[in-house]
Amino acid sequence: MPRTIIEPFRIKSVEPIRWTTREERENLLRAAHYNLFLLPAADVLIDLLTDSGTGAMSTHQWAAVMEGDESYAGSKSFDRFRASIQDIFGYRHVIPTHQGRAAERILFGVTCKRGDVVPNNTHFDTTRANVEFVGAEAVDLVIPEGREPRTTHPFKGNMDVPALEQLIERVGRERVPLVMLTVTNNSGGGQPVSMENILQVSGVCRKNRIPLYFDACRFAENAYFIKLRENGYDCKTPKQIAQEMFSHGDGCTMSAKKDGMANTGGFLCTNDDLLAQHEKDLVVLTEGYPPSRGLAGRDLEAIAVGVQEALEEDYLRYRIASTAYLGNHIAEQGVPIVHPPGGHAIYLDARAFLPQIPTEQFPGVALAAELYLEGGIRSVEIGSLMFGAAAKMDLVRLAIPRRVYTQSHIDYVVEVILEVWKTRESIRGLKLTYEAPFLRHFTARLEPVGTETASAR
Repeated sequence: MPRTIIEPFRIKSVEPIRWTTREERENLLRAAHYNLFLLPAADVLIDLLTDSGTGAMSTHQWAAVMEGDESYAGSKSFDRFRASIQDIFGYRHVIPTHQGRAAERILFGVTCKRGDVVPNNTHFDTTRANVEFVGAEAVDLVIPEGREPRTTHPFKGNMDVPALEQLIERVGRERVPLVMLTVTNNSGGGQPVSMENILQVSGVCRKNRIPLYFDACRFAENAYFIKLRENGYDCKTPKQIAQEMFSHGDGCTMSAKKDGMANTGGFLCTNDDLLAQHEKDLVVLTEGYPPSRGLAGRDLEAIAVGVQEALEEDYLRYRIASTAYLGNHIAEQGVPIVHPPGGHAIYLDARAFLPQIPTEQFPGVALAAELYLEGGIRSVEIGSLMFGAAAKMDLVRLAIPRRVYTQSHIDYVVEVILEVWKTRESIRGLKLTYEAPFLRHFTARLEPVGTETASAR
């Protein structure tokens, strides 16, 4: 069988991207205060900041968009959306939201109070922020291998089950309103969670009468990793595996901008009738009138098709292989990454890449800035800036949008990373000149260490 990775689709529309010079990028980066979130997208050549809402929709999705029923109440598009979600996730109540963080805000706003504790394998940025916003404590309980970038383990996203049991015993089950599993584990390198681990976590939750929820953003990729790596699943389809995964939980939050293959939207699911009513009441207040709530009919249609397409095996084979291609090519040249390569992204180990930069000088942000300077590539830091004292690693995530870039683009990214690797010893750290109280990485301003500034902290 040929070894060349080819995209399992044909391109019907193209969007031009603009080349910039290094001098232009130096000025642009300075104007953005060394925060790649503040860069104009038009000045980015290869945008790997996120895979959230940045994918290309299929012809079937665009056709479904034209079927969108924009009725204020009783929309047929909601009926099709709900049927598609329930086909995969199986939960009784499906509540659309304008994106994933809205689902998180509603879930934690209804279930959590000050003093509560929410365990997760690893909370991502908005998940942690929404837990902490209501006064609860977000606790990360990933297995020890998940905190070691160079350690190889097939399911580094697994939750540490003994640590979960110890936490519940220590704080008391009445302080744990729910347990959450993030699949795949984004903050830990896009690493999957095994079905065995899901069963074990579910067992602990059932024993203690605690609901188990999934952060399901990349559920299809997680299902495919189970098919590839876990005994007994090689003959099952990704859809069958996903259905089994969710059967062990009580609900989920979902950003449909990831494995929903859409540009906007999300949803919240639960099997709890009373909880669902409280959530729907809050949705009416903050998201919109039922049933469509925060989404237009056209977006509901795009998600209904997209969640099914995300489970197609040809697509998942290409998706996982192309990500691994990037990771393996740079790792072969000594570049330190999180092993093994994840599903949606490659994560550079910034602490190992730039050992001369201490964590308080944000090695991940410095490395991301250098990748932009060298080749116009935008990535994102996942480490000391994003998570502060809670950061266990300093990583740079190169998130690959779905169905957007070709193999030639990935080869270019490899070349740029290797050029930066050659000159890594000259890279300097950064210091903060402004930070917001929540989710500071979106709006933070920084400057190279040793630079005088009149900016207010």
